[in-house]
Amino acid sequence: MQMHANQLHVDAELVSALVDAQYPEWSGLPIEPISGSGTVNAIFRIGHDLTARLPLQRTDPTLARSELEREAGALAEFAAVSPFPAPMPVALGRPGVGYPMPWAVQTWLDGEVASPVSVAASAALAQDLAELIRTLRSAPTRGRRFRGRGRGGILRDHDAYVLECIERTEQFSDGEPLRALWERFRELPDGASAVMTHGDLTPWNILTADDRLNGVLDAGSFGPADPSLDLVCAWHLFDARTRAVLRDALSAGEVEWRRGAAWAFQQAMGLVWYYRTSNPPMAGLGETTLARLLEDDELRS
Repeated sequence: MQMHANQLHVDAELVSALVDAQYPEWSGLPIEPISGSGTVNAIFRIGHDLTARLPLQRTDPTLARSELEREAGALAEFAAVSPFPAPMPVALGRPGVGYPMPWAVQTWLDGEVASPVSVAASAALAQDLAELIRTLRSAPTRGRRFRGRGRGGILRDHDAYVLECIERTEQFSDGEPLRALWERFRELPDGASAVMTHGDLTPWNILTADDRLNGVLDAGSFGPADPSLDLVCAWHLFDARTRAVLRDALSAGEVEWRRGAAWAFQQAMGLVWYYRTSNPPMAGLGETTLARLLEDDELRS
């Protein structure tokens, strides 16, 4: 089932044709689709060392290429400061062989993709993520500030979106506890000065090995934002006891911790209804995160 109304069809045959036409040095390497819960790109492994990422939705190709170039710069900057492995940009492909969009090639990373429950009790992973977040926060912003109205700015800017999401979820769940929780979140003081953040520390972007952090994916949004933004991982990944490990390792204060919960809430609200039938694992992440937020006594107070 397609996730988006204008979703493009992408398969291994298409990727092979694009590679043959644009990168003959990789021609003949095996092309393997990577199953997962990604919503933006179709992912394919090229040989042993490379990954192709092809946008699933048609947009303006020129603007899309500019965005891929920006993401490539962010990936390289992230990889240079991250204490854990991260993919590096390799090439930007062109539209061709019937595919209308530019596409990207990155290095491949080994590891097991985390899930909302697979590492819920891993204190070691919580410590690793705390090390990652501390290191990213210490990276220079080079005078950049948060721009736009996405996650990582002002919580109240998301009122209309969150309320729309709550209305859509009321078809299959009680919206009143969600409204009450958002009312508390939106009244929180604004965040501290922007620091460098990954921007999307969800389970699908966390690679593990033996319950330790083995790699970090999708750092194309690496940039300045609310310091609490990367705390979404606490709610997406961990149970209450393990969240406390992460919080203690970061010495997160009350407002910072609650703002991290608020960003996790904003993200989860969009997942539970939009992907309810088209991408059940992604919707399941939203449901798990919302349950953890609603069950937290501190957040309800």
